[in-house]
Amino acid sequence: MPEAMQRMSRVDTAWLRMDNDVNLMMIVGVWLLQPGIAHAVLCERIEAKLLQYERFRQKVVPDAIGANWVTDDDFDIRRHVLHEKLQRAPGQSEREALQARVGELANTPLDPDHPLWQFHLIDGYEGGSALIVRAHHCIGDGIALISVMMTITDGGIDPPRRKKRERPEVPVSEGDWLSDAVMKPLTELATKAIGMYGGGVAKSIEMLSNPQQGLAGSLEMAHTGAKVLGDVAAMALMADDSPTLLKGKPIGQKVVAWSEPLPLDQVKVIGKALGCSINDVLLACAAGAIGAYLRDQGDDPAGKEIRAMVPVNLRPIEQAWKLGNRFGLAPLTLPIGIDNPIERVVAVRARMNQLKDSYQPLLAFAVLAVAGLLIKPVQDGLLGLFAKKATAVMTNVPGPAVPLKFCGATLRQTLFWVPASGDIGVGVSILSYGGGVQFGLITDKKLCPHPQAIIDRFEPEFEKLLLLAMMLPWQAD
Repeated sequence: MPEAMQRMSRVDTAWLRMDNDVNLMMIVGVWLLQPGIAHAVLCERIEAKLLQYERFRQKVVPDAIGANWVTDDDFDIRRHVLHEKLQRAPGQSEREALQARVGELANTPLDPDHPLWQFHLIDGYEGGSALIVRAHHCIGDGIALISVMMTITDGGIDPPRRKKRERPEVPVSEGDWLSDAVMKPLTELATKAIGMYGGGVAKSIEMLSNPQQGLAGSLEMAHTGAKVLGDVAAMALMADDSPTLLKGKPIGQKVVAWSEPLPLDQVKVIGKALGCSINDVLLACAAGAIGAYLRDQGDDPAGKEIRAMVPVNLRPIEQAWKLGNRFGLAPLTLPIGIDNPIERVVAVRARMNQLKDSYQPLLAFAVLAVAGLLIKPVQDGLLGLFAKKATAVMTNVPGPAVPLKFCGATLRQTLFWVPASGDIGVGVSILSYGGGVQFGLITDKKLCPHPQAIIDRFEPEFEKLLLLAMMLPWQAD
C-alpha cells in the first residue's frame, strides 16, 4: 500500500461509523490562554508541530469493507485553524457564551472531505484567548490526543520518527488477532457455552496481554478461562440501567459546562484519610452531584444506581503518539442513591476494585474490533447493547502537573468533553492539570438542559468529604 494511503484499523473504523443523528464521535476541548495569541502565530505552530503527525494531513476515504487514511492533496491550514469572535446574547456572560459556542460546535459535523479536526481561536476571552479544539474519535482516544496536544506546547518534544527501512505497521493486524483470539471463541461460546471452555478462551485472553507467550500451565489456564466466562456472562446479562431523567431518547442538541479546578493535594488528603484512590474520591463526588441534581428535579434517586461506561487504557503511555484507539470499556455502577458521602466513597471503591480484576475492558475492545468489520446497521445494533446498559460515559485523564506555555502564553486552564455513543446523553470528563482537577459535563438538551446545575454540586460534595476527612484521627507517617 502506498505511503499516501493506509488502512484504518478495525477499532478506529468502528469509531468512525459510530456517528449518528444525536451523537457525533468527536472529542471537543478548550484551552484558556493568558495573554491572548495571534491567529498567524497559531497557524505557524500547527504547521510546525501538529502536522508532523501524518494523520492530521490525512482524510478518511470509506470503502465497502472499511476505510483508508489518504493524504489530502487539497489540504489548507486555513480550513482547519479558524479565527472567530465570540457572540454574546443580551445578559449572557463570557463563560455562558463560550459554553454555548462549544455546545454548537459539538453538534456540528467535521467536513468528511478533509482531515477530521479543527481549531477555533477566539480573541479577547477573559482578557486572553480561548482555543476550541475538535477531533474525530477515529483519529485517536483521549490519552493519545492529550499526548499529541502536549507536543505542540512550548518546548514540546516532536513525535519519534520511524526509520525509512523499518517495516511499516499494519493497523488492521491488531484487529485480525483480536478477532481470531477473542471474538471467534466468544461467538461460539454463545451457541456452545460449555464446549468452548478450556484452552481456547483462556489462551486468547493471555495473548491479548502477551501474544508471544503461552500460559504457564493448565491451572492458570483454567483460572483465566473461568474468569473470562464470568465476565462474558456479566456483560451479556447486565440489566438495563435505572430509569432517571438522564436516561431517554436524546434530540442531538448538546450543552456543556465545567467547574473551576479543585486542589489536587486536597483530593489526595481525602483519599489517604479514607483509604481509597483519588479516582474513587472524584467518582463519588460525581455520583453525589448527580444524585443531588435528580433529587432537586423531583426524581428521587433513593435506592437507584446508574451505570457509566468508563474507558480503560490498554497501551503503554509512551506509545500514545502513534494515535488510534487502544482502550476498552468497563461498566461502573455509580451509587447515586447513597446520600451519606463516606458510605458512597466506600461503595465506589468496592465497585472499582471489582473492575480492576475484570477482563471486560479487553472484551469490549475486541467487540469494537469486530464491529469495525460489520455494515453500519449491524454495527449499530451490536454497539447499541452498550448504550442500553448505561446512562453516561465517564472518563478520567491525567494531565501535566505544572502549567504549560503555548505560543508564549500560559495555558491557565484546559477542558475537554467526551463523546457518547448510541442514545447515551451524558458525558462526564475529569481532568487533572497544573495542580488542580476539574469536571466537564456534556449533556443532551432534552435530558439535561442545564448541566451547570450538576457541575455546581460537585464542589459541595467535595467539601463534605474534605470536612469529614479532616475530622478523622490522623496517624503520623
